[in-house]
Amino acid sequence: MTRARVIAWCTAVSLLAAGCGTTQPAGSAGGDTFSFAVKGDPGLLDPAQVRNTNTYTALSLAYDTLIHVTANGKVVSGLARAWKVRPSSVTFTLRRDVTCADGSRVTPDTIAQNVRHVTDPATKSPTIGVTVPEGLKATTDKAANTVTLATPKPFGFILESTRFMFMVCGKGLKDPSVLAHSTSGSGPFQLTSAKPNQSYTYARRKHYAWGPGGAGTDDPRTPGRVVLKVVPSEQTAANMMISNQLNGVMLNGPDRSRMQKIPGVTTTEQSIGPSEFFFHEGTGHPGHDRALRSALLQAVDLRQLGAIASSGTGRKATGLVQSPRPCAGDTVSGNLPAFNQGAAEKALDAAGWHRSGSGVRTKGGKRLSIRMVYGASSGEAATAAAEYLAKAWENVGVDVHLRGVVDAAYADVESVTQDWDVIWEPLGVTLPTQLLGMLSGPFTPDGSNFAHLTNKRYDDETARAGDRPGTAGCPLWRASEVSLLRSGDIVPVVDRTATIASRNSTFQLTSGLFEPTSIHLTGGSR
Repeated sequence: MTRARVIAWCTAVSLLAAGCGTTQPAGSAGGDTFSFAVKGDPGLLDPAQVRNTNTYTALSLAYDTLIHVTANGKVVSGLARAWKVRPSSVTFTLRRDVTCADGSRVTPDTIAQNVRHVTDPATKSPTIGVTVPEGLKATTDKAANTVTLATPKPFGFILESTRFMFMVCGKGLKDPSVLAHSTSGSGPFQLTSAKPNQSYTYARRKHYAWGPGGAGTDDPRTPGRVVLKVVPSEQTAANMMISNQLNGVMLNGPDRSRMQKIPGVTTTEQSIGPSEFFFHEGTGHPGHDRALRSALLQAVDLRQLGAIASSGTGRKATGLVQSPRPCAGDTVSGNLPAFNQGAAEKALDAAGWHRSGSGVRTKGGKRLSIRMVYGASSGEAATAAAEYLAKAWENVGVDVHLRGVVDAAYADVESVTQDWDVIWEPLGVTLPTQLLGMLSGPFTPDGSNFAHLTNKRYDDETARAGDRPGTAGCPLWRASEVSLLRSGDIVPVVDRTATIASRNSTFQLTSGLFEPTSIHLTGGSR
């Protein structure tokens, strides 16, 4: 798959949180309506063409998936009531009571048609190779009411990967063009009004009963309408919470602190995944030398860097996958070099890099120069972190050139021009399998391995882990992360957090998806 596809997915999932919010009654943001702020317009609403965070949020209200994963990582029923997992396939037994919003039944053939559409090369779905395994095929048994999804070779998390596959039904299955600005799903809410760059309104479906673990919409606290309001500015969204115009919002920036002081508003802090940087390990780049990478990492106080990058709101990084992780445990502690500037200086000397009259180290007449790229659109904290990292390396004799790049140009710089030696790139994946194309295999532009990593131990361990379904492969998946960290192939700096604020409501987001049946109004029943 292309690197652009990977970035589209990573951008989507890394900006969303897994969390929930609760409040006591204190007014209303719209009677029988639950209102939530999204940071941008969802755009194209076709589940096969998801490219950004806001689209995932919008789709999760109207579409179902075969299974769900709870906030603590447990797999529970969705469209499927049971499943049997093998190394290269999973057979789902579907519920027989599921109906589409237009009244048509959801059958095994419905699922198979979705798989055929998303995997059709003509569809050009950005989900292929990220959430949808390469070569995925679907076969059905109508009598048993089952559908089997299979891959050409073992795929470690074939069951868990289906949590991001929204199933289209009814009219949208016959004519995908209608999905551009409408929904055609079996989910608990149906889109009734779309005002681009303003708001998206959904109506509750009565008698819906096939949500996570059999959850439904007949609870009297379930709102009759859900409105997603497009609010690009976090400051504006925070003001709307204060003035009672919203029931919920997720904030990443400085306005999050205001939410904790507002009567009637409840906040929770939730992890949204690690923030990382990479060395370019291609031939001719400084990062090609493992000893040099290790020395440079010794020169950095990663704890202080993490505090700066997260404006003091982050947590200690413990892995490469965001919560809820399928493989628990801390793979980071003890596997990155400890901060020791003196040791870093000695290691650079031992590697043949000696200070010149200018203070910049040279080797064979070549200056130790690093071009570092970071996200200019990520705010003041990102800039401050990049400057801190540059200063740490300058202190040990490295000539560092910083370059802030806006989001729209990031993919081109990272994968096409390759004009960098160090890049700050939070990947934000939810399964270890989603890292494979980015951290191994063909280099860009032929593949998605943008940092040109070649870690044989990682390749061997992930290959063995892929033969073991689900958590059975976790010891190997954890070992594969450790192999990357000890080689300095990826450097998780801090686990980022976001504030989930709620008023007169309870709701849950899990790995970027609404659990719509969890949305309840607490300011009084309907």
